[in-house]
Formats: sequence, C-alpha cells, structure tokens
Amino acid sequence: MNYFHEIPGGAAWSAPVRAGRLITLTTLAAGGNASMLVIGADRLDRLNIPDTLKSQMSACIAPAMVLMSDRGTALATVVASSLDWHDCLTGFGHDRHLERFGASSYAKDGNDWRRSARIGLISELTKHGFGEADLHGCINFFSKVGISDDSRATLAYVADHSAAGDNVSLRSEQDLLVFVSTARHPLSEETDRPGGVRVEISATAEVDGSDDIGTALKLRDEAVRALEQTGRLLA
Repeated sequence: MNYFHEIPGGAAWSAPVRAGRLITLTTLAAGGNASMLVIGADRLDRLNIPDTLKSQMSACIAPAMVLMSDRGTALATVVASSLDWHDCLTGFGHDRHLERFGASSYAKDGNDWRRSARIGLISELTKHGFGEADLHGCINFFSKVGISDDSRATLAYVADHSAAGDNVSLRSEQDLLVFVSTARHPLSEETDRPGGVRVEISATAEVDGSDDIGTALKLRDEAVRALEQTGRLLA
C-alpha cells in the first residue's frame, strides 16, 4: 500500500521510511522547495553533503546519485528526476534570511506567516528525540543556484527553475528517518506563501545488497562501493 501526504507550503514533515521504499516528492506549484535532512534509523548515519558531492564529482544532486552518510554508507539513491539540478550548497533557510522581508507572525499574517526551514526542521527533529545539534547539511530539492556576475562570484538563486508537477524519486537503501521543510529557499526573493510538496512512499525491490542498481543506473564506482558497504551492514 502506498503512503501519500501533502506538505503545505512553509510547513514541515517527517517520517520513518523502511529500506527498499521509493520516496517521490512532487511540487504542487512553480518555485517549490523541499529542504531535506536524512538520518539512518540507527541514528549513527547522517547525510554528508561534502562526501556525497566530492565522491561523485558533482556540485548538485541529480539522478543517478547515491546520498552518502558520514560513515560512507548509502542512505538513499536518487533514481529519477524531472530536473537535472537540486541545490545542496546553500543549506536550509534561517530566520535571518527572512528579516529582509519585514516582520511576520501568525497573528498578523495567518497561514501566510513566514517561517524558516530551520524552525520547521528543528520542530520535526524533536518529535524523534533529536534537537538543534542534529541539524546538518540538507538538499534543497527543486531549487537551483548559479554563479552571479559580481566580483565575488557569489551564489544566486535561479528563479523559475521548477514548475508544478516536477518530481524526484529516491530509493531508501537502509531504514531512514526523513525530514522535509517546504519553506522557501534561503536565497529566494519571493515573499508570498510557497507552494506545497506531495510525498509518496511506495514499495520497491527489497534491499539486500545483491541487486544491480549500480550497473542499471551507471553509478560511479564510489557510489557502488557505498551501496555494497550498506548491503554488508544489512546482511
């Protein structure tokens, strides 16, 4: 049986996901953003963005790539995406990123109250016994950054990168805890309430370390070794 959930724009969500499941995120409006943290259910493995990027020679997340932990294990594999770029360089939004837009509160703005991804992610982390210290580098699915034209070559948000219906699918390679905030990207200049994101979790092939996903997806050798290491741990 599949699991479906729609995360409203500016909200947060979390859930345990068993190994061998397909996690599909779909934007419900243009310009959506899904800031994701991933922690192994054993609470030892955390998503490590630097290791994930350098081992696979990339500056972004795209299919086909393995999301690696700080122990070199495979947490999940990005198996498909309608977009060829998902930002993982800028991190999640903080309250200070919203200060430039002026004060906002539920009393004043109702459901359009602006909240940072940091606040939403901490709220979800606490539901699973974690806290602020467990925040780590995230992936901003559906968002893209590029090099600006200034003398410092700073990163700039690329508007109109995603449209309603864009999607990305990940296969969980071990039991996971997944955390998602749909607050706007920290570099976005949009001030209205962001669009939501639909989450679908469905069953795929069991993960036992013997499948040939690395060959099928033409993964780099480093990614295949991470999958093999995870397979040995699960055996």
